[in-house]
Amino acid sequence: MGVKDEMKQVSWPNAKQTRKDTGSVISVAISMAIFLGIVDYLVQAGLKLFV
Repeated sequence: MGVKDEMKQVSWPNAKQTRKDTGSVISVAISMAIFLGIVDYLVQAGLKLFV
């Protein structure tokens, strides 16, 4: 089975699904960035108490 046959079997998402998935990925990335920023700030503040 060649590449062309394999590509015919691929089910590509439509534009609406692609936008939805992209929005989900961006939302999770922003949420994680905010969360990690808060954790970083708290760890930094905690370390300043000990140093």
